[in-house]
Amino acid sequence: MFLPKTQGQGLAEYALILALIAILAVTALMFLSGQIDSILSKIGKAL
Repeated sequence: MFLPKTQGQGLAEYALILALIAILAVTALMFLSGQIDSILSKIGKAL
């Protein structure tokens, strides 16, 4: 008789996926910050 509302559930799943991607991006930047800093430093010295 009553159909379950899945619209809110889908929105929550997208929010969880987006949060997971954000956490992974921040973690990757933390690990690669030294390498990124050295690359940008080399570029700055070349200019």
